[in-house]
Amino acid sequence: MPAAQPPIGESAVARNAQVILAVIASGATLYWLSPILTPLALAMFLAVMVDGFARVLQHRLPQMPHRAALPLALALSILLFGGTAAFVAMNATGFVGQLMGYGPKLDGIVAQLAGLAGIRNPPTVVQIIRGLDASKYLGLVANAVRDFASTSLFVLIYLGLILASRRGWDRKAVGLFQVREERQEAVVAFLRIRDGVERYLFVQTVTGLMVAGLSWIAMAAVGLNDALLWALLIFLAVYIPVAGGIFAGVAPPLFALVQFDGYGRAIILLIALQAVGVIIGNVVYPRMQGRSLNIDPVVVLVSLAFWSAIWGVTGAFLSTPLTVMAMVILAQFDGSRWIAVILSADGDPQQLKNKMPNEPPDEAHPAPAKGPLAKASTALRRRAAAKHH
Repeated sequence: MPAAQPPIGESAVARNAQVILAVIASGATLYWLSPILTPLALAMFLAVMVDGFARVLQHRLPQMPHRAALPLALALSILLFGGTAAFVAMNATGFVGQLMGYGPKLDGIVAQLAGLAGIRNPPTVVQIIRGLDASKYLGLVANAVRDFASTSLFVLIYLGLILASRRGWDRKAVGLFQVREERQEAVVAFLRIRDGVERYLFVQTVTGLMVAGLSWIAMAAVGLNDALLWALLIFLAVYIPVAGGIFAGVAPPLFALVQFDGYGRAIILLIALQAVGVIIGNVVYPRMQGRSLNIDPVVVLVSLAFWSAIWGVTGAFLSTPLTVMAMVILAQFDGSRWIAVILSADGDPQQLKNKMPNEPPDEAHPAPAKGPLAKASTALRRRAAAKHH
């Protein structure tokens, strides 16, 4: 008796089932190893940012020596991050003190909201605070500060090691992929991941500065206290998809309700910030981003929820870059390409492969390719163009 032939499509079903199980297992592993992987992911993210910043400096300052670009970019990045952290720490105490001084106004707002909800004799803010377990929340704050300090130390160590070993990546790629065709495909995938993350960072930074600057003007115009601190918080929040925009448009007007008498200034500020968000988000942002990331908007929201559940605030900040990386990797294999197609916005997850290597994220014209990786990517692109013609 001849062996029974498997039904048509059974191998594809089994392969897809294996991919789904692998995704579930990978998610569980990422959650379990989050204390180890979170600092490493942040360090890799910062390394890509510093490398892109260095190429931007080298492109904008051609007279600067090539070897000085990376140290200068690293020094400027450390100064920016350190200055931001110091500014937030210096103003946080005064900000909390102002909130405590608005106790009577907060009591009035709570009473109004309770009246709308049909609640009689609502508790005051002081009574609510006294009802909380202060020792418990102080312990949580202390643990958060300790974890932040520990994570920051590991991130700096990882970042230093990654930047120090970056010169050996070309030789590692050559050693990992002995076949020329496979090596060139791997190079293209790596460059697509790097360029997608760099472009995302560039667009988010520029649009974040626009949103923060215009928001500061609106907040200063109505006389909101700590307008500069709010602008900085808005700039940082822009890196979190969806949730950052909601925070930028809602949090300052809520604070204005507490600071000012009446609702006039709060309503004006709400309208102004919503207008800024709509203009930047629907006019400027799409024109800058174009088709560089090619991620479905629904996937952006789902990835935010997924990575936030696994890695917390770090996952929220890295959700879009991590999704770009996952889409590029999944598109390289026949068994998982369908997932990359679903993640993409137009069904073509391969579109970033035509980006030239060593192109700075703020420049549309390519720079000359340098190094074995870049040369291999350029050769692959030329071969693909010749086949197309």
